[in-house]
Amino acid sequence: MAHLHHSAAALRIGGDFLMPDEISQILGCAPTLGYIKGQTYTTKGRPVVRKTGAWHLDATPQEPANLDAQVAELFTRVNQDLAVWERLSSKYRIDLFCGFFMNEDDEGLVVSADTLKVLGDRGIKLSLCLYPP
Repeated sequence: MAHLHHSAAALRIGGDFLMPDEISQILGCAPTLGYIKGQTYTTKGRPVVRKTGAWHLDATPQEPANLDAQVAELFTRVNQDLAVWERLSSKYRIDLFCGFFMNEDDEGLVVSADTLKVLGDRGIKLSLCLYPP
């Protein structure tokens, strides 16, 4: 089995009452993307209203895919205090979104126990999306 061709990952925090600046202050890091519920943006010439607030932090894409490196990168940039993460996960939806891009039909990836522990200790769900060749 070959390694997955490349991966993208983002730490995502969402909620109706989320204020991106507040999350940035708590985590000690500015987001890649942040917005509040009701904020509008334009896509394809049409206005769209955000249905909820969000704070996203992107990791550097990896080729070949390396989720362990991406999680390590993200969590060296944010607050390490598990009590902070417990409060955040009780108030907001938090996940680590991972996009895995394949070049061949039979590619795979191993995620270390340490990486899974980092996510589990913080109450963070792992969301996966696989993109076939």
